[in-house]
Amino acid sequence: MNFLAHLYLSGDSENIMVGNFIGDYVKGKNYEKYTEEIKYGILLHRKIDAFTDSNSIVRLSKNHFIEKYHKYAGVITDIIYDHFLTSLWDNYSKTPLRNFIYYSYEVLLNNYNLLPIRVKQFLPHFVIYNWLESYSSIEGLARVFKRMSIRTSLPEETDYAIKELKTNYLKLKKEFDHFFPLLIEHVKEDKIVKIA
Repeated sequence: MNFLAHLYLSGDSENIMVGNFIGDYVKGKNYEKYTEEIKYGILLHRKIDAFTDSNSIVRLSKNHFIEKYHKYAGVITDIIYDHFLTSLWDNYSKTPLRNFIYYSYEVLLNNYNLLPIRVKQFLPHFVIYNWLESYSSIEGLARVFKRMSIRTSLPEETDYAIKELKTNYLKLKKEFDHFFPLLIEHVKEDKIVKIA
């Protein structure tokens, strides 16, 4: 799952939200230097990723992007799943999507000093270009993929990803719709995160 899903799956704790957001940028046991709730958020991020990466439904979705993206097919799938989360948001939350997005930005910016250096470097850009809301449209996804291919090692295959998404839109949406409730239940097993 990508940023929006990780933030949503943090429930009502701002500290868990911060930890879950930075999870990819805290390696090994470096999470131990954070407060308990942020630590939990980092470990929750890892739990979400492990469950997602091992799920057979997600593997079906990744197969659409393997040809051009190879090992990065999972990254593309995660972002596309965030797109479907935006389109089905009202099924999962009583808080309007835009309100949740701006609240998330506020939480992250308020905790800027706690963020790893790599997150501090991209967060202003992330907020200014409103990446989370960009996930809601195909054009927005294309912009996200394009920016990622410039700033990361993600292959520049934006047209291919968008074409595959459009061609298999209903199938991919159905796969997300089957998977996401399973992920929510997996997160709720700990009884720590309170998801609305």
